[in-house]
Amino acid sequence: MLRILNIRTKVPMEKTLEKLISYKLHCNWQDITDICIVRRSIDARRKPRIYFVFTVDIRLKNEKEVYTRCQEDKDVRRITEPDPISIVPGPLALSNRPVVVGTGPAGMAAAFLLAQYGYRPIVLERGCDVDTRTRHVEEFWQTGAFRAASNVQFGEGGAGTFSDGKLTTRVNHPLIPMILKQFVEAGAPEEIMYAYNPHVGTDILRDVVKNMRHTIEEMGGNVYFNQCVTAVNRDAAGAVRSVTVNDAEEIPTDIVVLGIGHSARDTYQMLYDKGIVMERKPFAMGVRIEHPQDMIDQSQYGCPAAELGLDAADYALVYHDKNGRSAYSFCMCPGGVVVAAASEEGMVVTNGMSLYHRDSGIANSALVVNVSTEDIGGTGPLAAIAFQRHYERLAFEAAGSNYCAPAQTVGDFLKRPETDAKPLVYSYKPGVAWVDLHTVLPDFVSATLEQALPYFGRHIHGFDNSGVVMTGVETRTSAPVRLVRGEDRAASGVPGLYPIGEGAGYAGGIMSASIDGMETAIEIINKYKLLEGI
Repeated sequence: MLRILNIRTKVPMEKTLEKLISYKLHCNWQDITDICIVRRSIDARRKPRIYFVFTVDIRLKNEKEVYTRCQEDKDVRRITEPDPISIVPGPLALSNRPVVVGTGPAGMAAAFLLAQYGYRPIVLERGCDVDTRTRHVEEFWQTGAFRAASNVQFGEGGAGTFSDGKLTTRVNHPLIPMILKQFVEAGAPEEIMYAYNPHVGTDILRDVVKNMRHTIEEMGGNVYFNQCVTAVNRDAAGAVRSVTVNDAEEIPTDIVVLGIGHSARDTYQMLYDKGIVMERKPFAMGVRIEHPQDMIDQSQYGCPAAELGLDAADYALVYHDKNGRSAYSFCMCPGGVVVAAASEEGMVVTNGMSLYHRDSGIANSALVVNVSTEDIGGTGPLAAIAFQRHYERLAFEAAGSNYCAPAQTVGDFLKRPETDAKPLVYSYKPGVAWVDLHTVLPDFVSATLEQALPYFGRHIHGFDNSGVVMTGVETRTSAPVRLVRGEDRAASGVPGLYPIGEGAGYAGGIMSASIDGMETAIEIINKYKLLEGI
């Protein structure tokens, strides 16, 4: 098999990929027997001339002859199929079925693989199934009727279900093709297998997670909703022996895979009270910023995206100040909306979401500043959660104590003379209240954003336009706590307890959480043999 890099073609494409490959290899396109797109990225450095750049793996009828002719070309490589990942049931006996807590990306990936290999996991989700959850969330956005157990953070699919559905990751991991294939088989678009910044969109993702759940059940697993794990019980040696659900039912188990997500604050408290070793970790907080999507398209592509047949443009921005602080865009959602994402009563949290087609006409992104463990103050690992709660409560009260969110234009935030600039676009529901965001953010966050906004405006025209709206507060960029685990991926000093994903402090998005969950499932499978007679 040959891998061909840097196949460039103008957008929109005028030639087929087969012809582009044959031209690069100086061969007949009819000799190509198979094409697998590895990566498709966009080069917009010479806008408005925009190019696709492909990396492809191909098979040819006369591969040896073609490679001999092209082996001096640095963009043509001969590759071999990667060795399969070793997944073989281990020697240790299990007394009970494994329990997976949480149906976010990490929990779902772990449960899927355990079910696939015959371990029949019991999956416990504190929230509702995705259809019920969607109704509850939409009701909250329209009316402000909040539900503590069914919201943007809790329920089938985890927080990622109401997001942009990004499947990007900074690592090149051998499990990625397997995970993406599972997504495609569950209903995700096939382009996620090769797109540079793949995304699913919350509308499609809802069906994907439901289809994955059905597959887990077909393979022998059981998925239960409205089942909050309120205790992890241990034997005299400290190993897991059971979990308690809803302070009532006890489920015996040797293995608990803990994919609780970054917002399960009551679960963090329970684990801390049970002596599970954890530590505070850095995170980031700030606001959501919104622009007309055509403003971003024009800056990134030099013309409307639709003229090129491209999706809405995105961006990634970073600012470093002289004091060591950083401000950066996070979870950028082209063609999306800003959503209410509270998980506790009396607090306001923002997040970004988009549908697959990204066609809302509004671009939004978190604009956040790093928060160090020293910034948090207090004592103990849970002080980080208290820090988040403080600002979420301030935001709730400042905007009227009705789940509206505090918002402010960039012009007002920067105290520019033209403070009467008309707000351009904003989308948060149930609604916004015009508030000085300095009053709901830490001083160091506000000060860093004040420096970063003009800097970003020099990189994307109009980014710091005085009418651009910012909405607060964005506090759930990542878990503020890490559950300490050993090389065997088990929690420190607790055999059988496996913290995974973003909530455990070991991931930062759908893909990295899925990888972490699947790696942990492989560790469990390679250690324990299948149950017999249960």
